[in-house]
Amino acid sequence: MDLFRVEVLSAMPNPQQLVWAAMHQDYSENFVVDERDQFPDEARAGELIIKHLLQGNRGHFGPIEHPQIVFNVGFFPHSTMQQLRTHRVGVSFDVQSGRYSGMRILDVIEGKRALEEVFYLRPVDYYSDRQGKKYFYSPEQRQADLDWCLEACKRYKQRIEEGLSEEHARGLIPFDVRQHFVMSCNARSLMHILDLRAKADAQLEIQKLCDLLMVHFKNWMPALADWYETNRLGKARLSP
Repeated sequence: MDLFRVEVLSAMPNPQQLVWAAMHQDYSENFVVDERDQFPDEARAGELIIKHLLQGNRGHFGPIEHPQIVFNVGFFPHSTMQQLRTHRVGVSFDVQSGRYSGMRILDVIEGKRALEEVFYLRPVDYYSDRQGKKYFYSPEQRQADLDWCLEACKRYKQRIEEGLSEEHARGLIPFDVRQHFVMSCNARSLMHILDLRAKADAQLEIQKLCDLLMVHFKNWMPALADWYETNRLGKARLSP
């Protein structure tokens, strides 16, 4: 899992101040932008939105929809993207296409990329299925699965050389090819994703994605992220 990456491409500045301004407009007689020079600073705005929107489980999440952040997510398996893309309210994606990004598969055959840079397999370890049955994913099984991925690369290359189009040949690529994608969301949508996918029974890879998202959430909106971590993270509560 060491290759997994999440980086911020863009983030709206002063996001907590923006949430405060939106909240303030709900009850202010004035046009709030005219009071911009009187807005609380970012740290104080964070304290105020916790106090007036969220403290005591008030659950007033509407103003939190305004700040936007854009992530570049890298090296996660295709199955993680499948889980994530179901959460589309306030979230947009652009994902690598097997039609235009198949050169990675050929690079494996030519020794330009490591096999595990292109395909993801879980580490050797003990796991359980959805019914709680324990099993061991052995070194021998994992190596056999890596060999299978390599053979798939060879078959992909063969079919391309025989004239198949990329969108046709990509059907031969193992399911958990690693994918890079761009994801944009608002702060409320980010919490929605974390609520559903940082749970203890979520799949391991998307839990790791949530861990990396939380790092950036804390840097971007520290007061809101600290409140979220204390009150919601991992608790499997209904999404905001």
